[in-house]
Amino acid sequence: MAIAATISDRLKWPIRISSLLFRLFLATGFMTAGYDVYAEPYMAVHMGLKCSGCHVNPTGGGKRNEFGSIYGMTTLTRADVTEIWQGPKLNDYVSIGGDLRVNAVSNSIPNQDSTFVFETEEVLLYLEVQLLPDQLTFYVDQRLGPGGTSNREAYGLFWFRDKTLYAKAGRMFLPFGLRLEDDTAFVRQVSGINYNTPDDGVEVGVDYDRITVNLAITNGTAGGNETDTGKQYSLSAGYMEDNWRLGASYNYNDVEDQDRTMAALFGGLRTGKIHWLMEWDYIVDDVPTGDQLKQIAGIVEANAGLWKGTNIKLTYEFLDPDKNINENERTRWSLVWEYFPIQFTQLSIGYRDNEGIPQNDLQNISELFIQLHNYF
Repeated sequence: MAIAATISDRLKWPIRISSLLFRLFLATGFMTAGYDVYAEPYMAVHMGLKCSGCHVNPTGGGKRNEFGSIYGMTTLTRADVTEIWQGPKLNDYVSIGGDLRVNAVSNSIPNQDSTFVFETEEVLLYLEVQLLPDQLTFYVDQRLGPGGTSNREAYGLFWFRDKTLYAKAGRMFLPFGLRLEDDTAFVRQVSGINYNTPDDGVEVGVDYDRITVNLAITNGTAGGNETDTGKQYSLSAGYMEDNWRLGASYNYNDVEDQDRTMAALFGGLRTGKIHWLMEWDYIVDDVPTGDQLKQIAGIVEANAGLWKGTNIKLTYEFLDPDKNINENERTRWSLVWEYFPIQFTQLSIGYRDNEGIPQNDLQNISELFIQLHNYF
């Protein structure tokens, strides 16, 4: 019976895939918008660029600069482009951008009924005002939905010394590890530093030749109200060559009786058409009892850009949620095909397999998903 059940479950996947593709085909007729793509870290490895090469934010994420927009419209897409659209740039001082991600997800959960759902993951709008071109910038990253509006980033950015040094103040994403687009990755979830946890404070940085150094001092409340005098310190540094890059991050959050200390090693490597990313995080949390919770999270990612406008992504993730407990580790494998058929459009089809302790069904989910991403 167990063998028969296993075979039956496996035979269901082609049916689920066909059903999912058909439902997405019907749904895409209603998904019409244009929004800005994240230049994921593997794209920076592919181009041999730093985050500031494509983004307004020196540490990456959010609105793309002029070069990043042109890259998204030309090099990234499979279609031949004869004219560059200048829509996001309203004039010499003001430009906008945005993001829309819509998902169709089918989950298979052990001992539970499978689920299928359409979801709007995010709607984002970016505003950049260059008060003094290439020197002083006012920047806003606003989440419009779903579930109401909220601010992700809002800061003033000042560049000096030929754009090799900068300072910014306001609400910002913290510099730590790889700025992966997937906030569900273990290294993004467990560290607590992701697109859902910006913080208020100040940041200074060096962006010189092949070296980057970023230091942020923030409240340590993930954008919430400050309740004490303790602060969070985030330091990240990296060095890059044309084919590889290596970096390290350190984070300390001073919270009464609950301090958190984190360290990360991360890097990228280009081997022909394969672009590699890796990150390893070590996290120590102080608890009021005087003990410590120690966690390890890691990711290895391979991206194969075999044809123009396509990318095949394979990732392996590891999580040890408590070093003091044996045999509680979790892993996750992901295989994703990313396709950029025309400008402002990305289609991703992927499968993820989670493996955790057998007693927890939710740690052993198999997920099939399709994502439509419109950007400008």
